[in-house]
Amino acid sequence: MVVRKKGIMFVLSSPSGVGKTTLTKKLAKNNKNFEISISHTTREPRPNEINGKDYYFVKKEKFDSLIKSDNFFEYAKIFNNYYGTSKEAVINHLSHGKDVLFDIDWQGTQQLKEIKNLSLVTFFILPPNIEVLRNRLLKRHEGQTKLIEERMHKFSEEVSHWKEYNYVVVNDDLDICYADILEIIMSEKKGIVIKQNFNQIKKIAEKLIK
Repeated sequence: MVVRKKGIMFVLSSPSGVGKTTLTKKLAKNNKNFEISISHTTREPRPNEINGKDYYFVKKEKFDSLIKSDNFFEYAKIFNNYYGTSKEAVINHLSHGKDVLFDIDWQGTQQLKEIKNLSLVTFFILPPNIEVLRNRLLKRHEGQTKLIEERMHKFSEEVSHWKEYNYVVVNDDLDICYADILEIIMSEKKGIVIKQNFNQIKKIAEKLIK
């Protein structure tokens, strides 16, 4: 008889434009035991996004019905759109020994942390500075000044939640950030907790929200 070890849930959170989605996809692409939790959302698809691969794009009425049927582990309203993590697929992956990657915000992370008997490890990703973040948002949302300002306005509030996470990493270089996260994940899978320099992280976070 083979006893299958349950998987672990790894959460990546960050303000918009810092790179959590890119890092999540890179982790899943390069590691066969990782599965990405595909969220439901009420927002419109961006160019090149595919329904059922990037998100499940649904109308608000459908999203509300999923809430009523207790379909979500967590859900939150973010920039006037709703996002939620479906229970069924995640439970199935975990029961088959797969580790599940979550690309969600601090609100969703708080809800997951309240659920008992989950193996959960959380990461908060910071940009190296405000200028880099603004440039990334300008590149992603070219010409959408109002949308960019909306995201920048929410930035300080989002960063203020970094203390709620197990680990904090800075995405100055995507490959280095990816390697840092992967190293921590592999250590956690062995039951080893990596100690980070709290004072250094605090200085970076405080500088970002001044």
